[in-house]
Amino acid sequence: MPSNDVRILAQAAVPTAAVGAIAAVVSGVVAGGKGAIGAVVATLIVILFMGLGLYVLQRTATSLPHLFQAMGLMLYAAQILLLFVFVAAFKHTTLFNPRAFALTLVAGTLTWIAAQTRAHMKSKILYVEPDSTSSSNNEKSHKSGHSS
Repeated sequence: MPSNDVRILAQAAVPTAAVGAIAAVVSGVVAGGKGAIGAVVATLIVILFMGLGLYVLQRTATSLPHLFQAMGLMLYAAQILLLFVFVAAFKHTTLFNPRAFALTLVAGTLTWIAAQTRAHMKSKILYVEPDSTSSSNNEKSHKSGHSS
């Protein structure tokens, strides 16, 4: 991953982990140990899903830049649907508190999206790579004359 991508990943994952830790403490106080476990599991799922989505999106941007916007929209829709599937699948679980799990999942997802948006807005990513344009211009300037 390029350094900009790692920076954006860290700037999104750290606030999400902090919100997850706060949610685990609050859930532990309100719902006991099962609430804390539910909050920790939800935080890990959000960081895993969203981090994997960011990685896939960055790979798409480098290999298929014309599909970047469509892939981004599809990826966020798929992530939100998968998170709803997780909430529905663990609605009646006894492993942890499902309400703490669902609330932390929503809070973590919103935190990730806000932090990732902020990181993208603050990053200074070049739209044109200077090396690629200068090398192609040099090649064109050296090709003068007839090619027989």
